Amino acid sequence: MAIEIIGTGRALPARRLTNDELVAEKGIDTTDEWIRSHTGIGSRYITDDETTSGDLAFEAAKNALAMAAGFAEAGGAEREAAAFELAQTLDAIIIATAFPDYIGCPSTACIVQHKLGARKALAFDVTAGCTGFAYGLEIAAGIMGIREARKRVLLIGAETLTKITNWEDRSSCILFGDGAGAVVLEKTDAPCAGEGRRGLVNSVLFADGGGGESLLIKKGGGRNPYKAGEVVDIPPHLYMNGQEVYNFAVKAVVETVDTLMKAEGLSAEDISVIIPHQANARIVQAARKRLHIPEEKFYLNIEEYANTSAASIPIALDEMNRGGLLKKGDLLLTVGFGAGLTYGGNAIVW
Repeated sequence: MAIEIIGTGRALPARRLTNDELVAEKGIDTTDEWIRSHTGIGSRYITDDETTSGDLAFEAAKNALAMAAGFAEAGGAEREAAAFELAQTLDAIIIATAFPDYIGCPSTACIVQHKLGARKALAFDVTAGCTGFAYGLEIAAGIMGIREARKRVLLIGAETLTKITNWEDRSSCILFGDGAGAVVLEKTDAPCAGEGRRGLVNSVLFADGGGGESLLIKKGGGRNPYKAGEVVDIPPHLYMNGQEVYNFAVKAVVETVDTLMKAEGLSAEDISVIIPHQANARIVQAARKRLHIPEEKFYLNIEEYANTSAASIPIALDEMNRGGLLKKGDLLLTVGFGAGLTYGGNAIVW
């Protein structure tokens, strides 16, 4: 049995903010040229005050479900009806997010499950930072593998990190954008090993909790809660030690790709494309050089979307899929790295 991706989808806020617009609006002491040269980012999408990670997840889910049902190109009402009908067959909904709709409970996945009317689906969130989608793929495979009756899972990466961005921190506020990406996974009769294998064929997942304070939201949890009468100067925000995270990320990409290649007996020529978490183009460039893998093997779209955390890999998958850049039999490697610290990736035959 294989665990295959049968539908992809993405959702983005309506507002697109270029570097020049960001600098002017927020009064940041930097330039478009500096941001591009140091990160590869040219723009990002920003949610309004009312839109949540769950809202974006719901829209991405409908797009992925419509494609899986064969209605990707249909009109709005027909496409949405097909998405809701397929949602009734889901066995699980998993959402990877660093900024859920609520702290602790309910899970954002439960909110999306209710909106889709997916009554038979179990639902929960995964908190693994920017590695959340890679973790989620392996969790989904486990859910389907344990019980033969479970055949279809919806996996979503959804983030609205601009809501917890410190706009006074010049080094980090330029990095983040909002968005969601989703895939529909299905258990099929195709082989998952040997000749003609399909779907998810391997995952390698790691964590280094000792580096947790390099990337965190310091305020608001049980470790550092708000107190009655406390005056809050700025809202809760994402704190990042840029140099520590950069050093970790380069090593994480190298280790993940190298481990997957050795486990599967792969050379660079065997790989169709590597889809890394879109955090910083310089991270990918540095890792690529250490791995001695050609630049064209890596798919980057960070220039358009910036860092969308757990949503970045599924957004890239949908962009490639709808753009005709993936074909049957292609071997893909995904690579995630982020808060926790966590890192890892997956090998997928399309």
